[in-house]
Amino acid sequence: MSVSQPFADLIIMGKKTIELRKWNTRFRGEFLIHSPVAIKSDDCKRLGIDESGLRTGAIIGKAVIYDVKIYKTKKELQADKKYHFASDESYRKYGFLLKNAKAFKVPIPYKGKLGFFDIRLDDTIVRDEDITSDLFDEEYRTQWINHH
Repeated sequence: MSVSQPFADLIIMGKKTIELRKWNTRFRGEFLIHSPVAIKSDDCKRLGIDESGLRTGAIIGKAVIYDVKIYKTKKELQADKKYHFASDESYRKYGFLLKNAKAFKVPIPYKGKLGFFDIRLDDTIVRDEDITSDLFDEEYRTQWINHH
């Protein structure tokens, strides 16, 4: 799923635990976080984030959607501001509840799409069930290299 910067970084750092959307989803589980090329500069300024260090045009991490919160009023949305970081003007009805976010040490250059999408690397489709084993292999290799 594509998430604009600086929000993609806030998710993979574990600070943003609610991703707001206009649409609902039944999907639950692990997904990849894609950061599009365009950066929301106004949000960077509002949140005091230096946009020069943000990674874009790549898959930069992963997280788990474990539920969806439905906001019936702006007041309910404002009560969760410290979890979604949206501006006061923003109103999105659905909040995807996130956990277990993790940044990839090496981003995967990729052009994103709207909504959830499968990715294709070297003519191979990567699906949700493949993500966990591939990430385990990456983490294992990193730990092994750092200890030897």
